[in-house]
Amino acid sequence: MPAYIIADVRVTDPVAYELYKSLTPNAIAKNGGRFLSRGGETAVLEGGWQPNRIVILEFPDMASARAFYDSPEYREAREARRDAADFRMIVVDGL
Repeated sequence: MPAYIIADVRVTDPVAYELYKSLTPNAIAKNGGRFLSRGGETAVLEGGWQPNRIVILEFPDMASARAFYDSPEYREAREARRDAADFRMIVVDGL
């Protein structure tokens, strides 16, 4: 069953964030993932949520999503974004 990582990102340092963006595709691909959405336009349909930059990743399963998050490649990317953005991130099983 697929799994999805969903991140709500508030970029605080656009220059430093570019390094993070350059490091993530390799980490995602190595774990069988792909981008479904990467910072496109959003519109709130209900509630008071004020999303920032939304990123949605799809992985073959929860284990692959967790392997991506814990991978050496993504640890490097997370370190690069430490002072570049505030992240809210979840992983959820698909259907």
